[in-house]
Amino acid sequence: MRPLYGVQGVLIETLDGQIVSSQNEHEQFNPASTMKLATAFMALRTLGPDHRFATAVWTDGQLDKATGSINGNLYISGRDPSFHYEHAILIARELNALGIKQVTGDLFVAPSFTMNFSGSAKRSGEQFYDTLDSTLRSAAAVQAWNYERTLLNDAAGLQNVPSVAVMGGVGVGPVAPGAKLLLTQRSSRLVDILKVLLCYSNNFMAERIGETLGGPESVRQQLTAALDLAPDDLKISTLSGLGVNRVSPRVMMKIYRALIAELQKHQLAPSAIMPVAGIDPGTLEDRFTGLAWRGSVIAKTGTLLRTDGGASSLVGEMHTATGETLLFVIMNQRGSVARFRENQDYLVMLAQNSRGGPKAFDYKPSMLTMQLLHTESVVAGVDEFEPESTPK
Repeated sequence: MRPLYGVQGVLIETLDGQIVSSQNEHEQFNPASTMKLATAFMALRTLGPDHRFATAVWTDGQLDKATGSINGNLYISGRDPSFHYEHAILIARELNALGIKQVTGDLFVAPSFTMNFSGSAKRSGEQFYDTLDSTLRSAAAVQAWNYERTLLNDAAGLQNVPSVAVMGGVGVGPVAPGAKLLLTQRSSRLVDILKVLLCYSNNFMAERIGETLGGPESVRQQLTAALDLAPDDLKISTLSGLGVNRVSPRVMMKIYRALIAELQKHQLAPSAIMPVAGIDPGTLEDRFTGLAWRGSVIAKTGTLLRTDGGASSLVGEMHTATGETLLFVIMNQRGSVARFRENQDYLVMLAQNSRGGPKAFDYKPSMLTMQLLHTESVVAGVDEFEPESTPK
């Protein structure tokens, strides 16, 4: 092994809490994106794995059934962190099923509404506006819709072109008093969103879910109380792991164990939300890829190239040939991130080899793109907006 420069913290334990290896376990490090594990734990604990984020469509106008026009405005509310092109086109199809083809007024999106991982409500509203209308729809939006319909074996969806033209402009604002609810689209389950979030380490989705939980300070206080931590055990500036956060390997191990316990309450394994090395696409796709090691590590990576002189972490669990599962936290900073990763992999494989070598977890992968396709839609059932047919 080449010399490792920088600062390192390590904690490897058996499932029953016996220490296998430790180094600077009580020193605080920058966890980088492994902070997302704390965000995931609090989201599951607060919202539950089956939680779905709602996007609602409203109008303050009336439908002219002869022309298919709403004489009024359209309003969009919600804070779905996974809302994308295909979800907007699905809303267009559902509006078409209600007999709506055109809106004479303006489109207003709530200040909390975002689309395509854009933090700007105005920009998100503009993308939604264009995506609703087939004459303005981008090639990327068409591709996303066709890909989703293909995966869902929806032949009819590929043949029909949903479209709703809004004749006015785009604004950001609340739903008008007295507006009627047309329909509600609900996202995929939280557990599916977390799988995508953690595999790709999506900062935007983590921050959006964190906002739902009350923000960094609220999550810090909730974690401190839930895990019986000291006030200074955890310092959180962002719930995605960007910037300067502080946690020790010992406290991160408590967070990971709490996450495992929360998943177990719902009969879920860590692989339900975390990347499996060498199998799932994303941050662990190209690590532990050797034939013996593939699928034997479930973990969350963390990387900051410049903050704290370069920070890298790996937190999760490994499976061994003896059938044992070991939990581990490895944190590094002030050095080469590439070298840190190399060393983290070495330490994990060393621990596995000390117990007969690696063994793959029992895991059946699925396409991550499928994780966000299982949305649900509910028509409000207002008399003048009865659906012509049931959307698929």
